[in-house]
Amino acid sequence: MRAIDFVDSYFDAWNHSDAKGVADHLAINGTYCDIPTHQQFSRDELITNLAGFFASQDRRYELTSEVLCSDNSLAFQYRMSSINLNSESWSGAEFIVLKGDGAVRITDYYDPMHSITSLAAVTDDIGAPKYAKSGLDDQQLENYKRQLADLMDKHKAYLDPDLTLPRLAAMVDCSVNHLSQAVNSGFKMSFFDFLNSYRITEAKSILLRNDAVSQSILDVSFAVGFNSNSAFYAAFKKATGQTPAQFRRSLQPLTL
Repeated sequence: MRAIDFVDSYFDAWNHSDAKGVADHLAINGTYCDIPTHQQFSRDELITNLAGFFASQDRRYELTSEVLCSDNSLAFQYRMSSINLNSESWSGAEFIVLKGDGAVRITDYYDPMHSITSLAAVTDDIGAPKYAKSGLDDQQLENYKRQLADLMDKHKAYLDPDLTLPRLAAMVDCSVNHLSQAVNSGFKMSFFDFLNSYRITEAKSILLRNDAVSQSILDVSFAVGFNSNSAFYAAFKKATGQTPAQFRRSLQPLTL
């Protein structure tokens, strides 16, 4: 199953309050890990848990980022909101490890109290950082920041359209949780925004060149590491307040 088909089916099950449908995305021996509550569920346990959760009220789930994927894993951010328009809403992120058509592990990070900005920036009770006990000290944090800056500035790792948080963690030789903390705490942004900041800077550089006038926006999008034109447009407008086309037109001299 393609990653995008898996994600579409997965969100459809959540939006139809289909507990079995959600659980069926796990492989036979797959595990669903609810990080904020420190719980792990098998398929049958997840069905039981979600049945009660879905019975409480109707909710709507939507993607808030592009789906980042490699050969056997994917990651994305999402937002949950109440259909009944009460105050309940939260942001979250999931890492999914796939095997065949099922997930051997789904790791869900979310924060019902705050809008999170990192795949691992969830909080414990009273807002204590989830990774406060990760063992990452200030010196290690600075070291990881330097390595990340080197990978981005010198080696332009962001140009790889298949770059994911786990793959970047492997390049830095640290855990996914430590890398997420380094990005969130060290650069004050989520992994997605961190990655896209470099891609948008690169795109602006291309659009500033005279030889890029005839280059399509789609070509620029793929050249800087995006997998889709829509994701590029959304990230570019978020960073600059303009679409790529508007940005390019603003650079052209006015003619009388």
